Amino acid sequence: MILDIVVIALIVIGSFFLTVGTVGLLRLPNVYNRMHATSKPTTLGTAAIFLAGFVRFGPGGEGLTSLIGIAFLFLTVPTGSHMIARAAERIGIPFLGSVTWPDETRVDRGPSERSEGRADDE
Repeated sequence: MILDIVVIALIVIGSFFLTVGTVGLLRLPNVYNRMHATSKPTTLGTAAIFLAGFVRFGPGGEGLTSLIGIAFLFLTVPTGSHMIARAAERIGIPFLGSVTWPDETRVDRGPSERSEGRADDE
């Protein structure tokens, strides 16, 4: 009885986060905001549903598959979101407002390297 309540609660929580991510995907104005809306809430939502599968089926078989799914999700979603953001920036999709990427061509050296007077610092 309590186990079923926990599973239902996890599924409801997961569905809520997935719905929030979907609404964010449909409503937000640009690729950067949409990427954030799809990566954060959908990761939590999918992890909650995977966790419900683990609670329902236990640590063997399907439950272990759910834990592996959670680990895979937490490893791949942030990496994918970062790559999408970098690709969007490199093809020239502008940010909203005054947000900018740091200039990658400029090398920011520490104070000890600046004081050595290297020719490439000038």
